[in-house]
Amino acid sequence: MALREHHIAEELMGAQYEAMDEHMQRVARHLTDRHPLSRNLAPHHTHETPSPGQRAADAMARFGGSWTFIFIFILILICWVILNSVILLRYDRAFDPYPYILLNLFLSMLASIQAPIILMSQNRQAEIDRRQAEHDYEVNLKAELEILLLHEKMDGLREQQWQDLIQLQQQQIALLEKLLQEKSLQTVSTTN
Repeated sequence: MALREHHIAEELMGAQYEAMDEHMQRVARHLTDRHPLSRNLAPHHTHETPSPGQRAADAMARFGGSWTFIFIFILILICWVILNSVILLRYDRAFDPYPYILLNLFLSMLASIQAPIILMSQNRQAEIDRRQAEHDYEVNLKAELEILLLHEKMDGLREQQWQDLIQLQQQQIALLEKLLQEKSLQTVSTTN
């Protein structure tokens, strides 16, 4: 392990390099090597291609959570009730008379199939969000450490400037003392 990584780990992060989690170690390595940490985590930029089942679950979740689905669903329910009511009134034989037990069965089957599919899609999205949050944490930590390093450099430059100013001031004082000595010698020699 590079000595610089240990310095960054101990000085900036306040922990031993070996005691850090993998995210902090990755940040220390990227900071030491001066490599960017940011990357695009969008699915089309990664090499992970979703399986057909995952794509289907995502599509069903998108459609099941849309206004289009709600309007189509309401339309089907209204048509079902009207059709059964008209058939019952006209022919006295509806295929699903009130209280619409067959409709309730279909709705229960739809819910029992739709819920796990939506949960699969949500789990997949939660995993994507978790990876994004970890990446954001690493980028933010690296940015914070870079800022700390810049502060250290600025403090070092300012300290060097102060030392240069003090040295320059000491030289000026020495020159002034020399001028005062020469002036006092001239005044002593002119008075004699």
